Amino acid sequence: MDALDSQPTKVTSPAIVYPRISVAPMMDWTTRDYRYFARLFNPNIVLYTEMVTTGAIIHGDASRHLDFSNQEHPIVLQLGGSNPYDLATCSKMAEDWGYDEVNLNVGCPSDRVQNNKIGACLMAEPNLVAECIYAMQKAVTIPVTVKHRIGIDEMQSYEEMLHFVDTVAQTGCTHFVVHARIAILQGLSPKENREVPPLRYGDVYRLKRERPHLTIEINGGIKTLEETKAHLEHVDGVMIGREAYHNPYLLAELGELWQLDAPNRFEIMAQMMPYFEQRLAQGAPMSVLTRHILGLFQHLAGARKWRQALSGGNAKSIADIESAIKRMRQYSEQTA
Repeated sequence: MDALDSQPTKVTSPAIVYPRISVAPMMDWTTRDYRYFARLFNPNIVLYTEMVTTGAIIHGDASRHLDFSNQEHPIVLQLGGSNPYDLATCSKMAEDWGYDEVNLNVGCPSDRVQNNKIGACLMAEPNLVAECIYAMQKAVTIPVTVKHRIGIDEMQSYEEMLHFVDTVAQTGCTHFVVHARIAILQGLSPKENREVPPLRYGDVYRLKRERPHLTIEINGGIKTLEETKAHLEHVDGVMIGREAYHNPYLLAELGELWQLDAPNRFEIMAQMMPYFEQRLAQGAPMSVLTRHILGLFQHLAGARKWRQALSGGNAKSIADIESAIKRMRQYSEQTA
């Protein structure tokens, strides 16, 4: 890493409003189709891509990995990698593509990414992460952020996490998204690593208290507007994971944080129908589209019928979706 007296200047994206609420990057879930859908609930939520490795972008089909709709802003590209040059190259591509921010994954616990020195295993190498972040920042003018765990394996203390953050912050990086669980890289599956290690929100709160100049965003197990409000009393932002997928209307409820009027679910589906028609004309399978909207009526009467109508190959055409919407309107009128 170059001398720190020439640190990159802190950058804040004008597209992102505070309090900062974001939807976590989730493999196979936060696709372009989901992000288009999610944006209809709330204009202020920050959306993330799935994690994309530098190799996939540099040596693969860059457009397939980087393209997005203008409606998705504000949007962050999350990168997986550990080679500073490759990360800088991909960060510049992200900026040229129009992303509002780029984020480095230092939290994914899967064996596949560990073998390529990607994800949570990098917490054991804070100097390397600092080199990566520094190179990324030098390559772009958009913000560069880090998403990490509170610890891994035998590195489970608050002090070790603080050392990681302080080392990376020396580059001029000021925004850290902290998943409030450790990751057990040997012995637990990625799914278990989202559920088994206990949540330690207090460590994230303490990080913000002790490093008030940093922007600290908390992640892990957050499912409601009330929980989000409680976290915002201690940190600068909240990242919501699977709940935003299984119960996407939560994103509309979170609009209360900015005094936004919540759209109703039928308005959202009315806006989705032209998008579905466009994607089907492009050759997208119906099942690829409908899987993202299965949770639209979560916790409401008829939600199970809605999921059944649209999953398992039951929805084969736009008419099938329209029929499911009609039935849900009937349920809504009956329970009003």
